[in-house]
Amino acid sequence: MSNIMNRRSTRSYTNKKVEDELIDILLRAAMAAPSAGNGQPWNFVVIKDKDILNEITSFQPYSKMLKEASLAIVVCADIKNKDYHGFWVQDCAAATENILLMAEEIGLGAVWLGAYPNEATIVPLSELLKLPKEIIPLSIVSIGYPKEKVKPEDRYDSSRIHIDRW
Repeated sequence: MSNIMNRRSTRSYTNKKVEDELIDILLRAAMAAPSAGNGQPWNFVVIKDKDILNEITSFQPYSKMLKEASLAIVVCADIKNKDYHGFWVQDCAAATENILLMAEEIGLGAVWLGAYPNEATIVPLSELLKLPKEIIPLSIVSIGYPKEKVKPEDRYDSSRIHIDRW
């Protein structure tokens, strides 16, 4: 519970590079996510190239922190599998959240940047990363060592809970 409650969106990073071993841990956490019918529609593009990270900031309006980030992981779905086609968004969202939670656990900062369903982000991102047509980017996770720890806040709101009926 403390990992969940302490996780915050980190938008400012030090210049320390994230080690490959930690990137592997993040990806293992992502692939441990649940998925409909165990379809595991996800694929991941790890971006370390500063030019690519900077280019993303030209079309994803909330991604300026990528200029400081050590890397980004783009969580994508392979939509070829028609058995559980409509569930890829949920599956890849669960993988994205696992990355965020594991980043907190191992001392990294991260923030979820949206791609899907915004065509103004999907199209240039797909072109930039040379994604095949059946691969759809859901999210971009900016990752690095945080410059400062963002204070946790309790967002619990009992007025949003409904028992049995609205």
